[in-house]
Amino acid sequence: MVTTSGKVVAKQTAGRRVLGEFAPTFAHLNDDVLFGEVWSRDLELPAKQRSIITITALVSQGLISDALKAHFEMGKKNGITKDEIAEILTHIAFYAGWPKVWGAFPIAKEVWGE
Repeated sequence: MVTTSGKVVAKQTAGRRVLGEFAPTFAHLNDDVLFGEVWSRDLELPAKQRSIITITALVSQGLISDALKAHFEMGKKNGITKDEIAEILTHIAFYAGWPKVWGAFPIAKEVWGE
C-alpha cells in the first residue's frame, strides 16, 4: 500500500486473518478502509499523531487488551519513544481515569522494554 506522501507501508490483513469468512465486510472495512485508507493519509495527519490519538481513545475507553498492545507496537514503529508514551499515559490519566492508565502501563512497559 502507498500513502498519500508516496511512502510504501505493509498491507493490513489482521481482519481477514482473524475473521475469515465469518464477517468479510467487517474485515474489509478494518483492513482496507481503516488501515488501508485512513492510516495511509499521512500528509493530512502523520502516523505518529494518529497513533497517539488511537492510544488515547483506547485507554480512555478502558480497552486494555491485545488491541492496545498492537497499537502500542504500531506507535513505537511510528516513532513514539518510551519517554513520550510515559508522558502521554500520565496526561491521559488526569482526563480519562487513573485506573485505566494504571492498567495500560504494564503493556507499555512490555512494548518499550524496562
